[in-house]
Amino acid sequence: MNKITEKIKKTLLNKEEGIDGILVTIGLCIIALVLCVVMKDALAAFIQSITASMTQRAQEILSGTGAFIAGTFYV
Repeated sequence: MNKITEKIKKTLLNKEEGIDGILVTIGLCIIALVLCVVMKDALAAFIQSITASMTQRAQEILSGTGAFIAGTFYV
């Protein structure tokens, strides 16, 4: 039984030599940065439209102009 646990530990703790993981991580970071630069304007517009919609809905709810039906407010 002791040999089995030693073999399992050796297999699980075995670290491969190489830079594959580093290259994949760097590649993913570069892709993420490129997407952020390319999609910056679209992302800003998306966030602005969501916040404007949520602000309008909150004002309707607080002013009482929305109708409450089955858990959702309707105007």
